[in-house]
Amino acid sequence: MKKLLQMLFVCGFLFVAGGAQAQFRSVPAAVTDSFKARYPSATAVSWSDKMLAGAFVATFTMDKDKYTARFNNEGVWQYSTKKITQNDLPAPVKDGLAKSKYAGSEWEVKEVTMKFLPGTVVQYEILVKKSGINQKHLLFSSEGQLLKDSSTI
Repeated sequence: MKKLLQMLFVCGFLFVAGGAQAQFRSVPAAVTDSFKARYPSATAVSWSDKMLAGAFVATFTMDKDKYTARFNNEGVWQYSTKKITQNDLPAPVKDGLAKSKYAGSEWEVKEVTMKFLPGTVVQYEILVKKSGINQKHLLFSSEGQLLKDSSTI
């Protein structure tokens, strides 16, 4: 019985200590200043801490659209994303998807995200699903070239 109590105490301590490490850090001024300069008309801004990745992510609304923007700890913008519909894809990306092995009735488009990168680069992430467990994340360039396909669960 004594060993059981000691074990419960140790597990409880580890649980509490683990929770303390997951607490949200305050967003550095460099990050919020960089965000405000890049997105001055953003509303409904909320922040999440990606501590292990050394980044902060802002979720916000701008022009009635929902966005996310990722900044490193020093306030350097890394990328932003916006969910769009399949119909909103540019013609070259629609054509690239149609010519890929993920076209056809067996693959269903589940989600489309527009990704804005430094240097005015825009890419399109498309989640396609073939069955309950067979999903792929596809990454297309603005020109419709399939850059990457990766499996997901």
